[in-house]
Amino acid sequence: MTARGPAASLRRDLGLPSLAAVIFFNVSGGPYGIEDAVSAFGPGLALLLLVLTPLVWSLPVTLVMAELSSALPDEGGYVTWVRRAFGPFWAFVVGWWSWVDSFVDIAGYPVLFVEYLRYWLPGMTPLSRWLLALAFIWILTGLNIRGVRLVGRGAVVLGVLALAPILALVITGAARLQFAPWEPFTVEGGGLVQNLGLGLAVVMWNYSGWDTPTTCLGETRNPERAFRRALALSLPLITLSYVLPVGIGLAATGPSEEWGTGALVRIGAEIGGPWLGAWTTLGAAASGAGLFLSLLLTNSRLPFVLARANQLPPFIATVHVRYGTPWVAVLVSSLIYTVFAGFSFRELVVLNNWLYSLSLLVELSAFLALRAREPGLPRPWRVPGGPAGAWVAVALPSACALLAMATAGPFNTAVAVGVALTGPLAYLWFARPAGSRQ
Repeated sequence: MTARGPAASLRRDLGLPSLAAVIFFNVSGGPYGIEDAVSAFGPGLALLLLVLTPLVWSLPVTLVMAELSSALPDEGGYVTWVRRAFGPFWAFVVGWWSWVDSFVDIAGYPVLFVEYLRYWLPGMTPLSRWLLALAFIWILTGLNIRGVRLVGRGAVVLGVLALAPILALVITGAARLQFAPWEPFTVEGGGLVQNLGLGLAVVMWNYSGWDTPTTCLGETRNPERAFRRALALSLPLITLSYVLPVGIGLAATGPSEEWGTGALVRIGAEIGGPWLGAWTTLGAAASGAGLFLSLLLTNSRLPFVLARANQLPPFIATVHVRYGTPWVAVLVSSLIYTVFAGFSFRELVVLNNWLYSLSLLVELSAFLALRAREPGLPRPWRVPGGPAGAWVAVALPSACALLAMATAGPFNTAVAVGVALTGPLAYLWFARPAGSRQ
């Protein structure tokens, strides 16, 4: 039923709507959880950050990814681009960092999904919560093994379910506007400059992940154009899905100390009644499912492309003959996520941001290197503005990435450096001939 084969064994079953939905969930999943920015930095500053961050962080990154995907629409995306620019070592460590980072990031969604179900099942025992989390992981794993077409369609359906109650909240709340949503601008006692820097680093995480879906370019129909168009659909949708519910929620209900994770459920119930609160909870649960489904798709391709390049054990590169999916890489990733799902990693979001920023800096450097070394490489689409435009597209997100790393704090930085060092160590281990490992 299975075989080890090249990227040609994979099926190009991701169309434009499905790819846009996968990008949506790799980056956002909707505004569920963004409410913490309001209580942390103040209503006005939070709204400013939600508008500013996509301009200085997301837009430049999407432009770079659009050019590279049009020039090199290969499975593995940024891993293959870095390999072409800098060789096998940097390709391996970037892929390794991203995969290890996903252990902490993706493993939290099954737990979050179960927590939302407590709205309807408040009497759940620890055992029933654990069993539900396992069912969540392995049902979505089964969908991933069955093929990218099924995953893409599932992402579209879950995206609609996640955003429908947010649209209802915005429409309902727009009829009840009574407060200035930007007041107060910052939290009491908070310095504007300090909060702006820290807030940008925090909100960046909610606008990150534009590069991750490039790992599936080899499974995308007409990837040279489809990926660019999917980015153009996703960026404004994600920005509006953050700004509108937060702005309308603040304008309809006013600032409150209860603006934290889950505040949109409370606001929905307050402005629309219990039905909208319950619907918003359902939307949050759908968002959690879409996040895990789509992130498992894209992140499982990391060990697959590394194994295909003989940088991880070759059995991980096995492709399912019937479904055309790297099913072993999916299973290995899901097993790891199952283990990590038993822990809470909310405090490690800053660490995630540090590792992601480090990987992105290498990817942006690869973009400039390929521009310089291979000017004749066919690029059906280019970052506008010539060389100056390319440098601006790299400089803005690079500055944001360095800011995020600088504001991580000594402990998070020390842990992140330790995790990052596992990349070179793993490369030394897996790069050695099998007979020399003892």
